[in-house]
Amino acid sequence: MEYQTTIKTPFTLSGPGLHTGKYIKATVKPADCGTGIVLRRIDVSPAVDIPALTDNVCATNHGTVVGIADMTVSTIEHMMSAFHGLHVDNAVVEVDGPEVPILDGSARYWVEGIRQSGLEVQQGERRYFQLTERVEWTDPESGIVMVGEPADGFSVDSRIEFQSALIGSQSATFTSYDQYVDEFSKCRTFVFLHEVEMLLAHNLIKGGDLDNALVFVDKPLGDSEKERLAKVFNKDPQSIQEHNGVLNTIVPFFPNEPARHKLLDFLGDIYLVGMPVKGHFILKCPGHRANVALASKVREMMLRNLK
Repeated sequence: MEYQTTIKTPFTLSGPGLHTGKYIKATVKPADCGTGIVLRRIDVSPAVDIPALTDNVCATNHGTVVGIADMTVSTIEHMMSAFHGLHVDNAVVEVDGPEVPILDGSARYWVEGIRQSGLEVQQGERRYFQLTERVEWTDPESGIVMVGEPADGFSVDSRIEFQSALIGSQSATFTSYDQYVDEFSKCRTFVFLHEVEMLLAHNLIKGGDLDNALVFVDKPLGDSEKERLAKVFNKDPQSIQEHNGVLNTIVPFFPNEPARHKLLDFLGDIYLVGMPVKGHFILKCPGHRANVALASKVREMMLRNLK
C-alpha cells in the first residue's frame, strides 16, 4: 500500500510573474489527506481557494491558468510538474497575486523547495486512476495527437515538431519517476526571438527575462535588435550574442531540452486530473491546450468510474 504525502515544513519562492511582471510570493504549506493541490489567493479578503483541477482551468494561452469566478492563478504548470514528479499529493500554495513566479522557467526551484522541506507520509492511502480504455484528443489542423492507453504504470512518449531547423523534430521519453529530477525538472521553457518581439509588443511578458527561457534566434541578430533587447531586459548590448542558434544568456542542458520541457509541462497538466494516473501516453505536438483537453477527458473517465 502507498500512502499520501504532503510537505513537512512550509517554504516560499518569490520573483516576478511572467505576464504581469508583479513580484509574487508563493508559500507552499502542508495540507491534510485528501486536500489535493490548492492555490490560495491571499491578496484578497477573504482568501479564495482554487483547487488545481481541470474543472477550474480557464485559459491555456502561454501557460495553464486556473480560476474560480474572477480569481485566477496563472502559469502553474512547472509547480504542478514538481508536485507530480516528487509525489506530493496534498499542499496549499498561498500566492499574493494572479500568478506564481516564473523563476528560471523550469521546475527546478520547486523541486529544491520540496526536497529541502521533505515529505510527510500521511495516513490516507494514495489513490491512482488507471485508464480503463484508450482516450484520445486530436486537432488535425495543427497536427496535434494526444493519446492515453491503459497500462500498469505511468509513462510518456512525446514528440515535438517545428518548421525551424533550430529545433526541428525532437522526442523525449519518460518511463520512471526516478528520471524526473535529473532529466526533466531543470529543463527551461523556450521561445523564438520573433515570439519574444510579438509578446513584448502586446505587453504580455512584463516579467520575462532572457535568463528564464531558451531563446532561439531564427533570423539574423542585428545591432539594432541587440540594442532593443538590451534596453527591454536591462542588459549590455555587447553581452547579447547568438551561439548555435540560441541567445548566449542560457546554455542548454540537453540537445533536446525543448522536447523535455514540453514533457515537463505535460507532467504538470496531467496532474490536474486530481490524482496520479496509470497509463501510457503518446503525445505529438503537445501544448497546454492539448494537455488540458486530454487531462479533462481522463478526469471525466475517472469520475464516471468512481460513481
